[in-house]
Amino acid sequence: MRNARLLGLGLALAAASPAAAQHPAGATFDVVVSPALRKEAATGRVFVFLARDSAPEPRLEAGGVVSVPFFGKDVEGLRPGVPVVVDRGALGYPLRSLDALPPGNYYAQALLSVYTKFTRADGHTLWAHMDEWEGQQFNTAPGSLVSAVRRVHLDPRRGSRIRLELTRTLPPVDIPPDDQYVKRIRIKSEVLSKWWGHPIFLGAVVLLPKGYDEHADVRYPAVWLQGHFTLNAPFDFTLDSTPEPEDLRRARIERTDHRESGLEFARAWLSDGFPRMVAIRILHPSPYYDDSYAVNSANNGPYGDAILQELIPYLERQFRVIPSPYARVLTGGSTGGWEALALQVYHPDFFGGTWAYYPDPVDFRRYELVNLYADTNAFLIERNPWITAERPSERKSDGQPVVTIRQENQLNNARGSRRRGGENFAIWEATYGPTDKDGYPAPIWDDATGTINREVAESWRSHDYDIRDYLERNWGRIGPSLVGKIHVLCGDMDNYYLNLATYLLEDYLEHRTAPAYSGYFKYGRPMKGHGWQPTTNADLVREMAEQVARNAPANEPAGPWRY
Repeated sequence: MRNARLLGLGLALAAASPAAAQHPAGATFDVVVSPALRKEAATGRVFVFLARDSAPEPRLEAGGVVSVPFFGKDVEGLRPGVPVVVDRGALGYPLRSLDALPPGNYYAQALLSVYTKFTRADGHTLWAHMDEWEGQQFNTAPGSLVSAVRRVHLDPRRGSRIRLELTRTLPPVDIPPDDQYVKRIRIKSEVLSKWWGHPIFLGAVVLLPKGYDEHADVRYPAVWLQGHFTLNAPFDFTLDSTPEPEDLRRARIERTDHRESGLEFARAWLSDGFPRMVAIRILHPSPYYDDSYAVNSANNGPYGDAILQELIPYLERQFRVIPSPYARVLTGGSTGGWEALALQVYHPDFFGGTWAYYPDPVDFRRYELVNLYADTNAFLIERNPWITAERPSERKSDGQPVVTIRQENQLNNARGSRRRGGENFAIWEATYGPTDKDGYPAPIWDDATGTINREVAESWRSHDYDIRDYLERNWGRIGPSLVGKIHVLCGDMDNYYLNLATYLLEDYLEHRTAPAYSGYFKYGRPMKGHGWQPTTNADLVREMAEQVARNAPANEPAGPWRY
């Protein structure tokens, strides 16, 4: 769900200083593309990052809900040597404007995210960042232009003007090498390339079982993993025996509530008696996010068709995967949890079961804390005519708020206008919603006021992206094909309030009798947050393998792949 990393130095969010009108000069940056670096004009978004320390580079500490101050401005046809002015008019985060910046010494850095022109099959032409296999990381994307880090003194009350020259292009992603067990695939999607009017690529990271090469006549069930873009092996499989740093070990245990490392999973995966399956993490970044949400949509295009009709068949042929529904099982967490559930629900006869962990909102009556069908405002909780409160978007597992929806919406728009910020609210609008008249996603709420657009909300529901609502309207038709296939797991204090929509989905499914859904919901208690898992990944694979074996037809026994 949260593609951006929670990094480093953060300042309290604040509105622009009221003193700005008395001090019209303000802090101003002239950002220039060096003619020695690039000859052609560029369209994209220019950023200025400010930090108290020079290392790591300021751009690397920006973009998450905890972030150093940064400010963004769109540019069109920017020519080398011609400065673009970033001043108080540039939208920032966590400070809305440069005028709110406290006086002092800073380390400044600029970046230009270069956009690509897309001429889509729906008739719209738009500009957005083309993912270069980095997973839509706006501050590290290959091809972005960056400046050196410069120490500056800023005092918005007195005015200052700083020149930052873009002199370096960020290099391509370093793809990890394949080995005996881990393979990486990247293919051009003809379906998506035709729709976007530009080459679009899908991919996968494949984990092979022990004995794969020696058992050349065996075909295997597959675990299809969903989630944020990463080139790491499924389930973090690794044979690296380097001791895990203690701070990372503690963070992993806190996040998942179990002690299985990638090395420990690898030992189980390669052990005698472990079920031999192929684990495949599919990769499908879009121009809006590091992940397309694996469905067809008005703004992302036919990603669902491309995955089911191009990517999965290709991988099943390439890696001797059993091309049958009973042998296809799904899992993923957060974004991947929504996808793992959605793929099973929307294609009940194509997959044989899903284990969806802490999924993104599965009922839009609990879109985090917003009821999109009943609330009038996303930013404010209207307790009565006289009392309102800012609505949180994230909390710690003890309930302490971290950031509000208004603030996170500001982050999203500071990273990119027209829902091009690569943040979670942007991809939800790009996935679920209609296309606005300018060709970009139609907003679900007003960015200034938080007022919910009821017409857009109803469009989300009528186009079947509310999973609980879709199940209710279609259970008689699809229910028989979903019996025993739905398993949902979530912490009771999910940091993004995702447990609330999960409760509503559970309440609906638990009352089905024609047929009963015959799956399960599990909750971590007390105070289990986003990322909670009740078992190790190795035990999850064992559970999946048992279901595959139970459902295998008589003419396709499980014996050959359980050597």
